[in-house]
Amino acid sequence: MPFRSKQTLDAWIDEFQQFGYSLAVKVIPQDGSLGRDTGLVGITMMNAQTVTYIEPDVPGGNKWRITFEPRETELRLDAGGALRLSTELAMVSALCAFLETKSNAFFGDDLSEESDAVSAR
Repeated sequence: MPFRSKQTLDAWIDEFQQFGYSLAVKVIPQDGSLGRDTGLVGITMMNAQTVTYIEPDVPGGNKWRITFEPRETELRLDAGGALRLSTELAMVSALCAFLETKSNAFFGDDLSEESDAVSAR
């Protein structure tokens, strides 16, 4: 499968959800240069109603970032609502890390070598 195609990302999302995460996630087709998929993943957050998506930080990059678009209204939560939102945020963070790990594995980048280099500094 081509890297970061809709089919590849759908497979990665399916694999992620097999870990028991209950996020509403959808790969959004988006053509980059030369018609290649850019890797845009949309998330529906039930406890924030905020447009949220994950994408590579640069086209073709292995580092991913999470974007929370601005809201038109304030978000007011009680303690239980804040806890549910924090649970969702933890899942979004886990998904972002998962996509980054899958991207690094696709290219054969070994994250343990990077962390060894950082700790040696």
